[in-house]
Amino acid sequence: MTAPALDHSPGFLAEARRTTLGKVFLSPKGGITGAYLLALVLVALLAPWITPYPYDAQNLPLASQPPSLANWLGTDEFGRDVLSRIMYGARTSLSVSVTAITVSVFIGMCLGAAAAYFGGLLDRFITAVIDLSWSFPELLIALILVAIIGPGLTSTMIAIGVAYLAQFTRLTRAEILALKNETYIEATIGLGASHSHVVFRHLLPNAMAPVIICGMLATGDAIILEATLGFFGLGAQPPVPSWGAMMSSGTAQIFKAPWVIIFPGLVIAITVVAINLFGDALIRALDIKSKIREG
Repeated sequence: MTAPALDHSPGFLAEARRTTLGKVFLSPKGGITGAYLLALVLVALLAPWITPYPYDAQNLPLASQPPSLANWLGTDEFGRDVLSRIMYGARTSLSVSVTAITVSVFIGMCLGAAAAYFGGLLDRFITAVIDLSWSFPELLIALILVAIIGPGLTSTMIAIGVAYLAQFTRLTRAEILALKNETYIEATIGLGASHSHVVFRHLLPNAMAPVIICGMLATGDAIILEATLGFFGLGAQPPVPSWGAMMSSGTAQIFKAPWVIIFPGLVIAITVVAINLFGDALIRALDIKSKIREG
């Protein structure tokens, strides 16, 4: 017996859009992690106005002070408030990761759709290039690109986007290959619709859900990758804070002021776990796995 195919009917996404958010946020897992992620986004957006101290305000007499009422998470080697830098670092780490993944998803969907829809030489060329990049770890690709372009936020975003491009291209290509032989696609082509109309009006919208979920889950990995580049001094440059750069500076005083490296590390870990749990709740709300089994 052959495995049933995924239900790609046009009404599927419309039905999901009406019920997905409610299902996600009403579940314990989705509600807790969703509330945390929303709060984190608000902190990142409002960081310049809600941080207790300026992120770059130095106070050398109070350097490496433990957590206290004045500085809830302590101070670093320059007397800067760790909590303020973590809150402002969320602005850096989230904006870099989300922007890079968003651009990577968009480009990957376009490349994957073009390869699957037109096929032939274009498909072979795109597949060969993507498979080649897929064979290298994301960290290695990012390090090579940042070494070529130079350190900084822009180069970090480019490196992260390129590093994760292969998985979005491959997933989109697989979805489009499954969709292009559906009856409603053949009918649309038979009615004389242009290639752009078929791809952007019918194929991509129906292939979008799994790719976007994959992109959201990849955002957690991108945060870790951004933190890794920041740890190596290749991401945000001083005095702009990022979670990885904060951990890097904390390694030099891990025994003298361990809070400088512990608290940013905890925030990274909690954020990545929250993104993955929220993504799992979203997958359950969309009921993609059962639709693959039953469709």
